[in-house]
Formats: sequence, C-alpha cells, structure tokens
Amino acid sequence: MSIVSRRRSRTAAGIAFVAAATVALAGCAGSSDAAPSDDSTAAASATSVADFGTFADLEAAAKAEGALNVIALPRDWANYGAVLDAFAAKYPEISIEEQTPDASSAEEIDAAKTNDGLDTAPDVFDLGLTVALQSTDMFAPYKVENWDDIPEALKEPTGLFVGDYGGYMSVGYDSSKFDAPTSLADLLGDAYRGSVAINGDPTQAGAAFAAVGLATVQSDGTLDDFQPGIDFFSELNKAGNMLKVDVTSGTVASGETPVVFDWDYLNAAHAESNPNWKVVVFPGTGYAGYYNQAINKNAPHPAAARLWQEFLYSDEAQNLWLAGGARPARMEAMQTAGTLDEDLASKLPAAPDDTVVPTEEQSTQAGTLLGEKWAAAVS
Repeated sequence: MSIVSRRRSRTAAGIAFVAAATVALAGCAGSSDAAPSDDSTAAASATSVADFGTFADLEAAAKAEGALNVIALPRDWANYGAVLDAFAAKYPEISIEEQTPDASSAEEIDAAKTNDGLDTAPDVFDLGLTVALQSTDMFAPYKVENWDDIPEALKEPTGLFVGDYGGYMSVGYDSSKFDAPTSLADLLGDAYRGSVAINGDPTQAGAAFAAVGLATVQSDGTLDDFQPGIDFFSELNKAGNMLKVDVTSGTVASGETPVVFDWDYLNAAHAESNPNWKVVVFPGTGYAGYYNQAINKNAPHPAAARLWQEFLYSDEAQNLWLAGGARPARMEAMQTAGTLDEDLASKLPAAPDDTVVPTEEQSTQAGTLLGEKWAAAVS
C-alpha cells in the first residue's frame, strides 16, 4: 500500500526548513545578459505540454537549449543516479549539470537567488514541504501529462510544486555492533554512546526534520507540537549518545555514523557499502513523507526543466524510485494500469500500522519551533 492511502490531510514532502547558507555558483560560469529569445520566453510561461503544441515539440525545444541544471540530487539518494543516467540516455542532446549534490532544500533556493539571471542557476528543485511552501514565488506552475495520476494530496493545485517519491522514517544500524533497537528508549542507553546521528540539521534538511517528527509521535506527542521530539534529542545529546556528523554513505561505510535516523529508502541503500547495515521501522505510530519537484520560474533552460519534470513522472522514472526503495507518487495509478514493477513493489518494507504526515500548517509551525528551540536543545 502506498503512503498516500495512509496519509491524513494535505501534505507533500520530506519537510525541510529555511535556514541560510548561501551556495554561490556564480564563479563557475558567466552571466546571461542577452535578452531571452521568443522561444525561451514561450517555454518559460508554459504550464503544460499543450503550450508547446505536442510532446515532440517540447522535446525539440529542450534539445535546442541543450542543457539542464539540477541541484541537491545525490546519486545514492532514492536511486537518483539511475534517474539522471536514464534521462541522459534518453536525451543525449541535453547536458546535465549536477550542482552541489549534498545541498539542503534551503540551500537550493539560496542558490537560485544568488545565481538569478545567470546560466548557472538551477532549472529545477527537489524540496521538502516547508521550504516549498515558503518559496512558491520562486516556482513556475506546470502540470505534467500524468497529472491526473498524482493524488490530490500530493500536489499544489496549479502545479507550483508536486510530491514525487517518499518513504517512512526509520533507524539504520550496524548489526555487527548493536542489537536491533526496538524503541527510542533503547537509543538512550550506554550501548549507543557517541553513536546516533540524524541526516542533517532539522532547521534545514527534510530528513532531519522528519527524525524530530518521528521522535515526537513515538514519544506520544502529536504533529501539532514537535516539542517532545526536540526533548528526546536533547536527552540523547545529554546522554552523550548523539553524533553531530552529517551522514553520508561514506560515514556509514567507515563506521563513523553507526546508527542513523533517516528515510527507509536511504537507510536501505547503505547496505551496499556496509553489509552489516540493517533497518528498522519502530512499531507504533510511523512518520511518512514525500519530496517535491518544482521548476525555477527564472530557469535558464525552461523547456529542459519542463521535460525533466515530465520524465520524473513517467512510468520509467517512477519505477526507478521503486528500485531505490522509495514509493512513487503515481504508485496506485500504475498498479491499476499494470505499469508498476510489482516485483520491486513487493520488496518494500512493511508500512507501520498507523502513519502520520504533517499538514502544511503543522509543518510550518514545527519549522518555527525548531528555529527557536533546536540549537539550544542540542548545544
């Protein structure tokens, strides 16, 4: 069963919160001072394939631009490497510039602002919900051809941002060093001293935000108030068990981060570099989330940006998310149509019996609270 069918209220993604750090890419290339062509202007205002004429016309316009700038897409994140390679193989005329793979959602927006008007600006974004909600003035509305297959709960009505892939918050651990934790309380024990990390800063990164959300609901709190989750990580820090290290496949492989809060599909991927790596989703209330796709309204390659979006919601790319252990937005529609890779779907971890996802309002409130309380709680 997909996350969408278990979700409550309106949501979209893996949730990150704006906090700062400018990513300056301007030094990589010159500015684009020339006035945009008529074709570029038309592409930048297109809200669907129909505005190009046909899908072939969109492809031709994107090939004419010849480039696509993506940002914050680690190749080991939800199978993004295979997604990028598949697009490149399908459209070899379009050169993909992979910028700052490990940037946070907030840093993606900062990069677009810093490089606005330059040919180095990101064309597209992959974002958590809170950053998406706070950045809608940066996006161009666009509805892909498979728009109707995407659950209403996962898309902004005009297509400013749209959920694409998701999963459940989990705990990954090196089974050669630890027994499987069964609850948050286990992680507070002496056995986990200096061993427990989250994937980023919850005031900036969606996965870290979700870790606090999971700790909140696992502590009998609700998504209306993330304070119980903040309190848990404060206690974890005081116990000497919290690691303040950014998690990567390298830190997991080396043993530097032997216990990690992260999305189930990201934790599962670490088994490739550490054969002792196992993943657990705690019993009780689970926390789910999706990441969103959006187009930069000032994209230097507006047709390529729209073609990229079309590809991401195609059967091919949606099955590639599945291959990465993530649940694609069109999962239920593809099951009905018989286009979903059922073998891959059968390998997904079991969903928690009770799953929650924050609404827009809850996400915004939690982001504000984290901005006020997180740094002091874990200092």
